[in-house]
Amino acid sequence: MRLKDPYNRPVTNLRVSLTPACNLRCVYCHAEGEVLPEASLSASEITQIMEVASEFEFRSVKFTGGEPLLRRDLLKIVRSVPPGMESSMTTNGTLLADIAPALADAGLSRVNVSLDSLNHETYRAITGKDCLDQVLAGIDASLDAGLTPVKLNVVVLKGINEHEIDDFIRFVKGNRNLVLQLIELMEMKGCNYHSELNGLEQQLSKRSTQVLTRRMHHRKKYCLEGSEVEVVRPLHNTEFCAFCNRLRVTSDGKLKPCLLRTDNHVDVRGKTKEELRELFAEAVRRRVPYFR
Repeated sequence: MRLKDPYNRPVTNLRVSLTPACNLRCVYCHAEGEVLPEASLSASEITQIMEVASEFEFRSVKFTGGEPLLRRDLLKIVRSVPPGMESSMTTNGTLLADIAPALADAGLSRVNVSLDSLNHETYRAITGKDCLDQVLAGIDASLDAGLTPVKLNVVVLKGINEHEIDDFIRFVKGNRNLVLQLIELMEMKGCNYHSELNGLEQQLSKRSTQVLTRRMHHRKKYCLEGSEVEVVRPLHNTEFCAFCNRLRVTSDGKLKPCLLRTDNHVDVRGKTKEELRELFAEAVRRRVPYFR
């Protein structure tokens, strides 16, 4: 039975934070909305949560962090994804090159890689380290392993990387297995780099040969110059919320109905499968569009 929230939104996507730990310090990081996380869920706890989600006809699971590649049991977790549920992962890509083939063999479908600059100095300013070469190697390894499409997550930062948009478009040009995602900064840490994307979308629309509307979140996909570019705008966006199909799991075992809220979590740590079924239903009942 598929779960629907009080606003008739079906919930079909699970997003699991595997760890709060990360090997970078990005200036804008919202850490999946976690606050003071405790010890992370075990692999067996995560497996049980995914199995219950599968019973409720969740179609996909995305592993996030922190940096999920820091989990030593990551391959075990990926292998435990229930049959029929697509699995993907969001990663900063710094550790991806060596493990990409094993992730594909374990059943992972694709990856999103955070890449906020193609310039070494700018990359270091954003993330705290110059790991750009490692990330690019991770992207290449993912393409070779078939973890496609590889989506490049670029958070657009005012005065920092706005001028690189065309460089990114050229980077994915001609490769149908690379998709560029330009993401609006979520102002969750008092970060002053928010860039208004209205003008950017207008420019992309004028340059595009085709503009598609994705089913998830009704966001636009621009096809231009041999490239696919998606624009992700979660802030003050009623359409984004109206089409949200996600339920998050924090690394310390809370079901999180909305990324932008911390007052409606449901604790699922140490619960039986029967209890988890009831708690999933409760978490979905607590889902309210943040922007209405």
